[in-house]
Amino acid sequence: MESLERLAADDLVAVVTSYRDALRAHQDAINRLNVYPVPDGDTGTNMALTLESVVSELQAIDGAATEMPAVCKAIAHGSLMGARGNSGVILSQVLRGLSDQLSRLDSAGADELAAGLCAASEAAYKAVMRPVEGTILTVAREMGAAARLAVDDGVGLVDVLDRVRQAGADALARTPEMLPVLKQAGVVDAGGAGLLLFVDALLKVTAGRPLPEPPAPSGTQLARFQPPAGEGEDISGLRYEVMYLLEAADESVPGFRDVWAGCGDSIVVVGGDGLWNCHIHTDDIGAAIEAALDVGRPRNIRVTDLLEQVEEERWVREAGTAAEDEEWPAAPQTTAVVAVGTGGGIRRIFRSLGVHGVVAGGQSMNPSTAQILEAVERVPADQVVILPNNKNIVPVAEQVASLTDKRVRVVPTSGVAEGFAALLAYDPEADGDANAEAMREAASRVVSGEVTRAVRSSDSPAGSINEGDWMGLSRHGVEVVATTLEEAACGLLDKLVTDDHEIVTLIEGEGSSAADTRRVTEWLAEHRPMVSAEVHHGGQPLYPYLFSIE
Repeated sequence: MESLERLAADDLVAVVTSYRDALRAHQDAINRLNVYPVPDGDTGTNMALTLESVVSELQAIDGAATEMPAVCKAIAHGSLMGARGNSGVILSQVLRGLSDQLSRLDSAGADELAAGLCAASEAAYKAVMRPVEGTILTVAREMGAAARLAVDDGVGLVDVLDRVRQAGADALARTPEMLPVLKQAGVVDAGGAGLLLFVDALLKVTAGRPLPEPPAPSGTQLARFQPPAGEGEDISGLRYEVMYLLEAADESVPGFRDVWAGCGDSIVVVGGDGLWNCHIHTDDIGAAIEAALDVGRPRNIRVTDLLEQVEEERWVREAGTAAEDEEWPAAPQTTAVVAVGTGGGIRRIFRSLGVHGVVAGGQSMNPSTAQILEAVERVPADQVVILPNNKNIVPVAEQVASLTDKRVRVVPTSGVAEGFAALLAYDPEADGDANAEAMREAASRVVSGEVTRAVRSSDSPAGSINEGDWMGLSRHGVEVVATTLEEAACGLLDKLVTDDHEIVTLIEGEGSSAADTRRVTEWLAEHRPMVSAEVHHGGQPLYPYLFSIE
């Protein structure tokens, strides 16, 4: 095809669509550049989901109105509303800076695109409270600088993009020298790798070049979890990622940023005109949310435990839908229960224990406040107890009380096992306060554990973790690392089950088998003969076994 010298509105739509396709194709490779060993959404998935939102916004434009201002507005708004994770929020600001620069034009040539790339970099840096070099910010800055130098040399659009691509690749290759944690792991920055694909999408549309093929998995691409002692202080060591949209006056945001500066790091606040997308890593979830309540109204709150992330795409397919086969009792009750969980078997167990509304979600599958609120409003009672069944979801559930006329109590269960135990103390005819107190006490008596598989290499207090190893996890972190599911499950039970316990409940999930379960129960019979074992099929994804020990 003949190379383009200017990008029209339709061309920009094609670039964004191609970028979405490239991120989808490369998301697993980009995810492998991250530092956490459990199955998760990660940078590649978060960036791809951000672009999915942009493409959806573009598809909603009336065909007759496909002009540059409308396209740029859709890119800016779609990326702001759909941003996922730290990388998605920064990417949204890159796209916003570029689209703001192009929105006043009919088309963009080399000079205008270079100005847009510089504006994109500036917008990204301004959004981050403590910019860290060796990240997507570095790659964006080097790309913008290369574009400006190329324009000064008088070259055309495609040549400018070639130089931008080379500068971005060089900057990406240098990121391990800027961040010790990347050098230790032998990887480049994941966000920067994702941003480089944007230039590939531009070259596809302007010069007809194919998008690059994703690399094959390689052990050298698997990052380790912990930086060397005393190094990597620029990388957040905080436990939780908190994100939400904030409706607040623009003049209140600087003060909000200052408050957040005392709450954590990896702070990104982007937006304007009364709507802001906010991201922080913190150990104090409550303070991060309360800061928003002081200046405006937070919504779409998402809290992720960075050490216990699970496959986000699975959540996208499941979250937001209560169990379709759920039966709602016709007669009103004094107190009803809403529980969060995933897996057909777990939903059936919840219903058998008296739960009236099940919201799909779990570890890193965080349902929104609106989704929990919808379930609360549907149940046939004026008093409702919510079982979040994950500590990340507790602060989201606690927002519901102020949004409904019903009297809501949250029992802060941190896992499904605690949720089951709490329900054994549930009395539908008692009031909400009495139920909450009894259910909280019942949940506190449970010791819980879970088994999952590492998706990348890492280190842990229990020893080195290789991709594919099985891990036994307790509330305190990784307890056991093993090469087989059976070894991990039995090793975890060996640490958690004591002479004081009487019952061990095994909740089977995807990846377990009858043979594995039999070997685990046989181990219990031999090594912990004082306990009885109960087996239930939960069907939860990614965690073949959840344990409840009483």
